[in-house]
Amino acid sequence: MYQSLTFYHSLMRWLVLVSLVYAIARAWRGYALHKPFGKADNAIRHWTATIAHIQLLIGMVFYMESPVVKYFWKHTGNAVQHMDALFFSVIHVSLMLAAVVILTIGSARAKRQQADKDKFKAMLLWFAIALGIICIAIPWPFSPLAARPYFRY
Repeated sequence: MYQSLTFYHSLMRWLVLVSLVYAIARAWRGYALHKPFGKADNAIRHWTATIAHIQLLIGMVFYMESPVVKYFWKHTGNAVQHMDALFFSVIHVSLMLAAVVILTIGSARAKRQQADKDKFKAMLLWFAIALGIICIAIPWPFSPLAARPYFRY
């Protein structure tokens, strides 16, 4: 089960990024060009949030099973000095959770707006903030906090 979950985790992390960038681009286009907020825009809003929620659930399973996290919480005094352990045990999970909360708020606000322009504006603002937080929390290969490859097998 853990092997198949690893595959879905890798797939979902990229789906979150792609769907979020696409949703932001659609929101910007709709807002800037005064487009109507149609069924496709609403579906993109909904599925972007849904994909992020699924990724959060998968990520929480990995968090609970992670040997790095288990080590950190068992030896917090010493582990705080290991940036990799600190990053994955506290920083990464906190920022990703915050990003999903912000994305969820943005999705709900966009859904509840009356005017199409306001729907696009809410989606654009909240989703862009969530994407910014996610980009900070990603362990990029070049990150000084904790580096991971783009694709893990």
